[in-house]
Amino acid sequence: MRSKAADDMIQLAPYRRMTLEECVTFINDDECVEVTPNILRLRKVILDPIRRKQESKTPVEEE
Repeated sequence: MRSKAADDMIQLAPYRRMTLEECVTFINDDECVEVTPNILRLRKVILDPIRRKQESKTPVEEE
């Protein structure tokens, strides 16, 4: 038998269309904006989650 809890779906926030200016102000320091002719994408600079966690632990040198 299947339990009801296993059938619950994860609720995701709806997609939000943004302009290039809105994307640039929305991103964090570890993210980038990919620009194509048809779409703007927000993504992490380092895609590997293990490497991203290692990079976040290393101290950042300020100039």
